[in-house]
Formats: sequence, structure tokens, C-alpha cells
Amino acid sequence: MTKLVVIGQGYVGIPLAVRAAEVGFEVVGFDIDKDRVDQLRGGDSPVEDVTSERLAAVRSDRTYTPSSDPDDLADFHVAVISVPTPLRDHQPDLGHIEEAGRTLAARLTPGATVILESTTWPGTTDELLRPILEAGSGLVAGADFHLGYSPERVDPGNTTWTLENTPKVVSGIDAASLAAIEAVFSRIVETTVAVPTTREAELAKLLENTFRHVNIALVNELAMFAGDLGIDIWATIDAASTKPFGFMRFTPGPGVGGHCLPIDPSYLSWRVKQSLGQAFRFVELANDINDHMPDYVVRRLTAALNDRELSVKGRRILVLGLSYKRDTGDARESPSQPICRRLVALGAEVRAVDPHVAGDQTPPGVTRVELTADEIRTADSVLVLVDHSDFDPELVGREAQHVLDTRHWLAPGPGVEHL
Repeated sequence: MTKLVVIGQGYVGIPLAVRAAEVGFEVVGFDIDKDRVDQLRGGDSPVEDVTSERLAAVRSDRTYTPSSDPDDLADFHVAVISVPTPLRDHQPDLGHIEEAGRTLAARLTPGATVILESTTWPGTTDELLRPILEAGSGLVAGADFHLGYSPERVDPGNTTWTLENTPKVVSGIDAASLAAIEAVFSRIVETTVAVPTTREAELAKLLENTFRHVNIALVNELAMFAGDLGIDIWATIDAASTKPFGFMRFTPGPGVGGHCLPIDPSYLSWRVKQSLGQAFRFVELANDINDHMPDYVVRRLTAALNDRELSVKGRRILVLGLSYKRDTGDARESPSQPICRRLVALGAEVRAVDPHVAGDQTPPGVTRVELTADEIRTADSVLVLVDHSDFDPELVGREAQHVLDTRHWLAPGPGVEHL
């Protein structure tokens, strides 16, 4: 049986590890977080995209082994690196990739395959990971082991496009590496898409998310202008969306979150600046617009309270949603976090509802509550930041004194404002 190890057991690594185990690989899911490993060993899935039932099934037949012991990676045939790549002081931090590379290098054997999935700047696989693997193993990439890049395309909470049916871009440092990597993922997903080199694959990932980031910034800025002009941006978008060509629908919101949109385009901007000495102006402008959407939401809420002759200080604000998107517990870079912090700093009594986000991810000064008629009625304003499907729009619309709906979740009505 082919031994496949997945370095990193998060929103990307867990679905991959479980799926690989389901299709017949002997899988080790490695993570340095021992609490996360213990949770997985117990059959309790921390991500919505993998049910605890699926996790328990691959645990019971011993095809999936969570581990924090590097020795469990020995004799691997395939290794996939799915570790975080955060920004630190606006600079890419590839420390987790480097550490994963060193861990694998000490256990790398001839004929093995190493695949990087983590989002990063073009050139990382060949310029950063390859030297680490070669130096630590004494082997030569291409001649002794296969190496390539296959960007993750996980969309947490998306039940239509999953790991299995989303086309998987694959690449290698040479033809043999590409063939080996394509063979691995052909067992895991329905469709693979081969590209010429690892650099094209790395850039493709950044292009996908930069495209979304820029277009979301466009509609966010347009929403602010439309509001000042007294124009319904949502009706405008609906009208434009009837065009069957040359237009793609994007909608405004309280900001962008998750790993992809707030971070990935900055990797591309950084690489352009470092390599070419030029600014990627589209990305920098999109960052500026999207980063300031939480401020705009707070200003809109403040203005709505002022219209009712109420100050923010001392007002009870009920926030719906702390994650960055619908039906997921992923709160990474969520705009709900800075919005809550700003409201608390202004003296508001902030109460928040989110059945998906863990309690330890609640912003300081915010009280977690259930969504009940009493909580809605006693709030001076309800702020809809995430439209989770288990929220009841009729209850909110019926009981709320005032709602600022940043997701166009509620139907128009008295006391309901849309972004």
C-alpha cells in the first residue's frame, strides 16, 4: 500500500488526508499541534468539510493515522505539504514550509514524491523547497525523487464544489515528477489539470484569488458610493447580472476573510516588488479598499443609531456571524473581528451569535449568546455580518428594532438597512 503523508492538519490537510485514506492510501496526517492530533485521533473532526463520521471510518480501519511524531513519516512514498503561509509585518512567512521541508528531507528516500500545496510566491518550490530537501537528504530532485506543486482549492463550507470534484492543478519540476504527481491526484480527485512548470501553477493560485480580491474591492467601493448617492447597489448588481456575457457577479460585504483573499494577493504583490522593483497597483488598491470595509460598516451603524438619536456608547449591538463566510467556523482574518473590536472600543455592549465558531475565537469584550427572540428584541441594532443558513431571517426581521444587513440576507422592510 502506498504511504502518503500530509503535513498540516487544518482546513486543507484534513480533507485531503481523509479523502486519500478513503481511496486506498495508507495516510499519516502530521501536525505539530498535539491538541489537534488528539482531537483527530478521537474521531472528532474540527472542520465542517469532513464529518466526524467520515473521520471515524478511516480511523477505525486504520487507513488514517494522525500524528505529531516525525518518526511516523519514515518510509513515505508521497508527501503533501499543506501548512499555513501567513504574512508577518506584510512579509511572506514561509517558516512552516521550511520546517516541513527539513522534516521530510531527513526521511526522504529514492523514488519518493514531494508535493507542495501551500499558497506561496512563484518560485518557492524550485528555489526554496528543493534546496532544503536536497541538502537534508543528499538526494537530487528529478534524478532521485519527484517534486512539484499543486495548489489547494479548498472552499470551506462549499458543498457544491468539494475537494473531489474541483479540478486540481498539478505541476512538476520535470516530466517524470509531473507524471508521478498527476498519478497521485488522479486517485483522489475527478479531474487533474497539468501545467508546464511549478511557477505557472504557483502563479495560477495567486491569480485566482487576486481576481476575486480585485473584483470584490470594485463592488465594495461602488457600494459605498451608491449608498451616498441613494442608489440600491443590490438592485444594480441584479440588473447587471442579467447580461449573459462579459459580466461576472460579485457582491459587496463587510470585508474579506479567510486565508485566500486577505493574504494571497499580497504574496504576488511582494514577489513583483522583490523581483522587479515595481508596485502591483491593482493589489495594493484592492487591499486598501477591502481592509477599510470594517471601518465603513461601523460608520454606517453609527449613522443609523444617530438617526434614531442614539449614541454607540452604551448601546446593545447584536452581531450575527463571527466567521469569514457562510456556514463555516473559519474565523481567520474575518472582518467580524475588527468590527467587533471597534464597536467595543466605542463603548457598545456587543453580543455575538455564531454556532460554528469556537468560543476561544470570540473577540475581547464580546459576549456570546444564542439567537433568540429576546436577544433580538433587546438589541438596539442587529448587525448581520454572516448569513449562516441556520440563522432564522424571519425571526430577525420580525423582532429587530433595527438591522444593518451587510449580506442582503433580509428582505427590505421597516428598520432594515442593506449595505
